[in-house]
Amino acid sequence: MSFDALIVGGGAAGLSCALVLGSAKNKVFAKDKTIAIITHQKTSHLQNALFNNVLGLQPGTLGSSILKNGKTQLKDLYPHVNQIDKEKVISISRKSEGYTIKTNKGSYQSKVVVIAVGYTNLMTIKGLENYIEPHPRAVKEKDRIWLKNTDHLIEKNLYVAGTLAGWRSQFSMACGSGSHVATDILTLWNDGKHTKIHDKI
Repeated sequence: MSFDALIVGGGAAGLSCALVLGSAKNKVFAKDKTIAIITHQKTSHLQNALFNNVLGLQPGTLGSSILKNGKTQLKDLYPHVNQIDKEKVISISRKSEGYTIKTNKGSYQSKVVVIAVGYTNLMTIKGLENYIEPHPRAVKEKDRIWLKNTDHLIEKNLYVAGTLAGWRSQFSMACGSGSHVATDILTLWNDGKHTKIHDKI
């Protein structure tokens, strides 16, 4: 299968990115774009998170419920975003037109790829080794990593979002990072015109 944008990771950053991309479906520059997200989340820090300090979330909200409800929200609001479940990415390789993404169950092509998995040193996606460095905003003892990037961009059409982009492990930061990348992709699709998507009453 081939896509215009493929997001790897179904945590805070990945789901936020998918929601913003999905919400642009009625824009001329995005209406024919194919979008997918590989929602592998087993190592997401949201699995055991509890939120009391996030604007707009009911105190006591569990990260595990956000993971579940986020996928439902994406499916209900933007069903054109293809959710690929129960697959883990093994490798990413650059091709003349985009990237090949191989999982434990198949292979995909995408013009744009967003890496939005966790920042532990257990991240083992082949093809990204040259970008891995110690995380600049985590304590050294935790041995966290980031993918070296400039404003979320690793190389042409290859983005990273969330803690793996170098941000601290804070839910609202990860969501913002994913949304930031989504608007960069929308800007790319909109011929470089700075783009953001808002719903209004």
